[in-house]
Amino acid sequence: MSLNQFFNMLSRMVTNRLMNWGINKGIRQMNSTGGKQTAQQRQREKSARQMVKRARQAARITRRLGR
Repeated sequence: MSLNQFFNMLSRMVTNRLMNWGINKGIRQMNSTGGKQTAQQRQREKSARQMVKRARQAARITRRLGR
């Protein structure tokens, strides 16, 4: 392995680690609301969970019909 390949590999590893760290930090910061949710946010999350539940039920039913 030449010196150029070694430095390229090392710089790629460092860049990937820094990129992952930055992305994860941004996601954590966006998700942290301090545990305080408004009634509107709770209602939105509840309706989203219900829609996911209905979609899974529909997928299950269509799989059963396809047998």
